[in-house]
Amino acid sequence: MGATVVAVVVVGLLVLLVLKSGMRVVNQVERGVVFRWGKALPGSRQPGITFLIPFADRMRKVNVQVVTMPVPTQEGITRDNVSVKVDAVVYFRVIDPVRAAIEVQDYVFAVGQVAQSSLRSIIGKSDLDDLLSDRERLHEGLALMIDSPAAAWGIHIDRVEIKDVQLPESLKRSMSRQAEAERERRARVITADGEFQAAQQLANASRIMADTPEAMQLRLLQTVVEVAAEKNSTLVMPFPVELLRYFDRAVQKIDSDLNRPPSSAAPAAGPAQEHDDRP
Repeated sequence: MGATVVAVVVVGLLVLLVLKSGMRVVNQVERGVVFRWGKALPGSRQPGITFLIPFADRMRKVNVQVVTMPVPTQEGITRDNVSVKVDAVVYFRVIDPVRAAIEVQDYVFAVGQVAQSSLRSIIGKSDLDDLLSDRERLHEGLALMIDSPAAAWGIHIDRVEIKDVQLPESLKRSMSRQAEAERERRARVITADGEFQAAQQLANASRIMADTPEAMQLRLLQTVVEVAAEKNSTLVMPFPVELLRYFDRAVQKIDSDLNRPPSSAAPAAGPAQEHDDRP
């Protein structure tokens, strides 16, 4: 009887040791791929406690979190023959742990190599302006180029972004001069457009004053008020040329009434003109 109890206890301990040796814990951010006698079983083990057959099963854990992998700086020549250095970052995750564990030896290293070659390829196919301003389209093209081989490995490319584009110093100076010239051109165009609009408004005002002579007199008085507001010791009174023409016509009419040869308009207008020239 005592020997039987001892045997049962020993067998129970052996069973517990076997169960303990075959028990594994899979974390929430991992999936387990089980190899039985070297052959991968279909499907993956979910997070929690899982049991393996001792000496027959071997489990490999695969992380399914999003991996952020920086792409080293790649130097290339753009389509418009500009030498640039570009670095990027790739965001990817494992969607099929079995294929990621079987199809590729090191999927992180493989994705990194594909990202570098794709980045160099996209540099050669793009212009400098596209690298600087149209990055969203380049991001989509890069993601598509990397995702094509990665999909066969059970990897999904979430996003690819170009972080920085390094330009030669000579090209930076050329672009600075170009931007300065462009701003100068815009300033000149704006100034010319302002002069054109001002000329149009002055032409409209002159037509209105021509139709309404009283407007000219009111404008003359307004000018006098503006000059007097400066508190100057000298008051400048503008002398309208129309008044000289009025005197000239009056002199010609008097001469014609007296049956005399018409006198020259210059002497009559001369004193007035000289008076007008004196401040």
